[in-house]
Amino acid sequence: MQPTDVEGVFKKQDKLFTINPDYCRGIGAYNEKIVTQDGIEYRSWNPYRSKLAAAMSKGLHNINIKPDSKILYLGAATGTTVSHISDIVKDGIVYAVENSPVAMKKLLQLCKERRNIIPILSDANHPDKYATVVPPVDFVYQDVSQRNQPEIFRKNIENYLKEKGQGILMVKARSIDVSLKPKKAYELVTNELKENGFKIDNLIDLSPYEKDHAAIVLLF
Repeated sequence: MQPTDVEGVFKKQDKLFTINPDYCRGIGAYNEKIVTQDGIEYRSWNPYRSKLAAAMSKGLHNINIKPDSKILYLGAATGTTVSHISDIVKDGIVYAVENSPVAMKKLLQLCKERRNIIPILSDANHPDKYATVVPPVDFVYQDVSQRNQPEIFRKNIENYLKEKGQGILMVKARSIDVSLKPKKAYELVTNELKENGFKIDNLIDLSPYEKDHAAIVLLF
């Protein structure tokens, strides 16, 4: 295993891995491959199942997630990517916001096994609703397939992101406007973010891992 420049993420033969915590030894999150090397258990991180892994596989490297980071994750779904972020922030916490009760049931099962995930059944459109649970965070990660993705991102960053924190928005082009080509949809989102005072550090098209999706990394 070779360490990447993201602490807690490793690579072997162009495949990404995170370290499974000792208290989850032998337990995966979504039938991913688990390998052991030098007594350490690693979980394969599939870029076809996780947009963050897809972005890293396409060259994303300048993300400031540390072992003790506090992460606000918007659009947690059933927890595939959440579980790997949980591995990375082994001494931190992931506040996982999900609006679907069906997805939340599976996410709750994951939280029974992983101690540093706080599940929150709520609508990311209304960040004030989880203000009693979520403190200022180091990183905001959003994967919400709604037309107003930039607005949701902005409101949550303004409410929760610490000074000099970082944010990543996973944009689904067809949720912005089905009539537009993906590149044009990404442009609309980046322009809206810039109009609201945000600086774009990077934009990564996630194909072929995720069709019509891009990762937008903000610079603070």
